[in-house]
Amino acid sequence: MKKVAIIAPLALVGCATAPPSTDAFVSSTVAPVVVVDKRPNIIFIMSDDHAQTAISAYGTEIGKIAPTPNIDRIARNGAVFENSYVTNSLCGPSRATMLTGMFSHMHGFTKNGQAFDNASWNWVRELGNSGYQTALFGKWHLNYSPEGSGIQTWAVLDDQGKYYNPDIITPKGRQVIEGYATDITTDLTIDWLTHQRKTDQPFVLMMHHKAPHRNFMPAIRHIQKYIGTEFPIPTNYFDHYDGRPAAAAQEMTIAQDMYEGHDLKMTTKEGSGELRFNPWTDDFDRMTPAQREAYFGALQPSNDAMNSADMSAREMAIWKYQRYMDEYLGTVAAVDESVGRVLDWLERSGEMDNTIVVYTSDQGFYLGEHGWFDKRFMYEQSLRTPFLMQYPGHIPAGSRVEAPIQNIDYAATFLDYAKLPPRAEIQGRSLRAAAEGPPPADWRDAIYYHYYEYVRGPGNHAVSAHYGIRSDKYKLIRFYGHVNAWEFYDLASDPDEMHNLIDDPAMQSQIDAMKRHLADLRIHYRDNSGPAVAEPLASPAAMARGQRDAEGAAGLHHH
Repeated sequence: MKKVAIIAPLALVGCATAPPSTDAFVSSTVAPVVVVDKRPNIIFIMSDDHAQTAISAYGTEIGKIAPTPNIDRIARNGAVFENSYVTNSLCGPSRATMLTGMFSHMHGFTKNGQAFDNASWNWVRELGNSGYQTALFGKWHLNYSPEGSGIQTWAVLDDQGKYYNPDIITPKGRQVIEGYATDITTDLTIDWLTHQRKTDQPFVLMMHHKAPHRNFMPAIRHIQKYIGTEFPIPTNYFDHYDGRPAAAAQEMTIAQDMYEGHDLKMTTKEGSGELRFNPWTDDFDRMTPAQREAYFGALQPSNDAMNSADMSAREMAIWKYQRYMDEYLGTVAAVDESVGRVLDWLERSGEMDNTIVVYTSDQGFYLGEHGWFDKRFMYEQSLRTPFLMQYPGHIPAGSRVEAPIQNIDYAATFLDYAKLPPRAEIQGRSLRAAAEGPPPADWRDAIYYHYYEYVRGPGNHAVSAHYGIRSDKYKLIRFYGHVNAWEFYDLASDPDEMHNLIDDPAMQSQIDAMKRHLADLRIHYRDNSGPAVAEPLASPAAMARGQRDAEGAAGLHHH
């Protein structure tokens, strides 16, 4: 497989991180005066499915074992947002929300597989029209490419992207680039910063990684990084889902629903390299022989030990959890290195103090909590997403922001820092005041969430549509479509969300108050999909509407 340049201006530069040369031809004529636009640069780094618990800046147990020192540099230089949430825990809809500042039902992208309208307003185009250079490298995942979105320079992975030797799409076409996706994305980013940016203009640069999305493939240098490390098993790994029918109906457990060959790279027997169930063979088939030998050779001793052991079902479930964590966190390691390369470039180039750097993920992810991988549910691990932001001299270094934020807030934030007027259609608000000092007195006291689709079938996880509200102490969720139920949690006494208190007599006054608040938020965000808050669960009209809206959002009928 031949390594080629993508397009001439975007030729890969390996791992070079040197700043632009200061040597230049000096004209004998008087140089023209250059007016430099000193609005801040913006580097927006996003990963895919990076659990907040897998970032050491959040002080988690996993972070202590598998630290992320470079992402933590952003925390030291700026702020960690302790309560950062998404509006819909699904890749494509979340990305559309980040671009537009609107909920899924407003921008029209409710599920993966739909096509985002690139002509829609987005904050990147707005900044580009106001004098910013704009560029995107890595994962787009909203349709085939960013063509027509207003992003001036781009090179993106095809759809979800492949970890090894991925297809890269540019305005000139599509090519296979040999290498590891995280490294390629970073190379493109550093190359643009070093050779293509214009020093008299501010820039928006988006570096969007595929990693650590399923099927969790570390770079070869990190395959054995965590093999043999024992990660703490979540206390609810063997959850029985009592009182939670939607959780009981899902199909996303590590023990039963992960693909043993594709996701966990398990082999059929001792001494064999033949993989167990591997429905998407291209992820491995596209690797070079040398890559396959290095990758699976590093896993062979562990696979042989697994196959030779006489494990009980419980022991095998635990083994799978540990293999999952090895692969997932090994995949994160290259993302952390990528962040370090960008921060190093900023320091060497002298652009650090005039650049906003954001690190986030399109949503959170389950690392064995409730026995799960994936996202979708409004439970904490997929509802929360990391958000770290630095802007030296503006955001206090080492600060921790407790105000609840959501991904609807990003567009307003970037407009604000770029000195552009707010936009009425944006449903979020600028994070600037919350980041730089105490949040405004009228800051939101609760967040609204809506997951719109339900699809049953292989790989679709069977998570029922639902919407809900989260305050600082409580969470209320309304499931509809496939499962028709309410859930209520006291997060102070039950942070793991194991005890549904919806029928607890002592909680009814609080539940009623939360339902009123939830109804108000649905009006505020102009969301009337799914049954109304006040409609009884057993109402035939509510059940029919819930089924129709869930199927519509899943693309089974209209939408």
